[in-house]
Amino acid sequence: MTQPTLDVVAIGNAIVDILAQSDDAFLAAEGMTKGSMQLVFSPADADALYAKMGPGREVSGGSAANTVAGIAALGGKTGFIGQVADDQLGAVFAHDIRAAGVRFDTAVRAGEPATARCMIFVTPDGQRTMNTFLGASQFLPEAALDADLIASGAILYLEGYLWDPEEPRAAMRAGIRIARDAGRKVAFTLSDTFCISRHGDDFRALIAEGQVDILFANENELLALAKVEDFDAAVDKIAGQVPVLVVTRGEHGAIAVTEGQRTSVPAQPIERVVDTTGAGDLFAAGFLHGQSHGYDIERSLKLGALCAAEIISHYGARPEVDLTKLMADKLDG
Repeated sequence: MTQPTLDVVAIGNAIVDILAQSDDAFLAAEGMTKGSMQLVFSPADADALYAKMGPGREVSGGSAANTVAGIAALGGKTGFIGQVADDQLGAVFAHDIRAAGVRFDTAVRAGEPATARCMIFVTPDGQRTMNTFLGASQFLPEAALDADLIASGAILYLEGYLWDPEEPRAAMRAGIRIARDAGRKVAFTLSDTFCISRHGDDFRALIAEGQVDILFANENELLALAKVEDFDAAVDKIAGQVPVLVVTRGEHGAIAVTEGQRTSVPAQPIERVVDTTGAGDLFAAGFLHGQSHGYDIERSLKLGALCAAEIISHYGARPEVDLTKLMADKLDG
């Protein structure tokens, strides 16, 4: 078995994030559930909502893409597989993620639909409400997978958001087989409770079959997956099914359970929460970077908390400070 040359390879939605400030009244008027993600199925509806946005900023996004960009910012070696269209936003995504230090070689898709976009409305309390037009990203075919790239990563990271469309779901199942055959680990993030409501049985089957080595969830996602209302009961139910369970709890920090041992870390203090976009993605980046570099569970959790705290202190899901310096200055402090 060959040694991996990359730390983490991710398969996920290739999305351009468009962030703009908003208020609760606008969210209510548009029928949005604050703090959640909803899909926009019609290109016309996506255009109409985009037209209502205030001044915004555009950056390559998508949950798993944010995670591997974060790992690259920590000094890790990463790759990403995701589908963009042959259009302006597709070029923005490709340039941006490559500039972040992530290997991205997936061929563009000709014709409609356009590259995916996520219109993110950030309220004054830092909550982000996402409206995602999946566009070309939902047509990632199994044929677009680079088997050598997947096999070169120590960890394959998958996002639950991409499980919805049929083609990417098949592609991710194929990616798991490739990673398994190469002796690599598979990490999976549940992404959102709506993903569990639609595909919870699939996720539970993957876990029961032993296909997931590291499972990421927030508190609400864990409860939905376990089908219970008590947090500790949910932890006990799911932790016994995966080698490593990681649960983020917002201001209450995070826990990980492995081999029956629960490890907890507090949230990192910050002056003000500006925007929670990407908090979970960057937490996963810190944790996976730690695991791929031989850190123990507690140190990996601490690095995840550091990265999440940096991200929520400003707008957008990409770091604005040198994460390698942040890690050196604060990880063991």
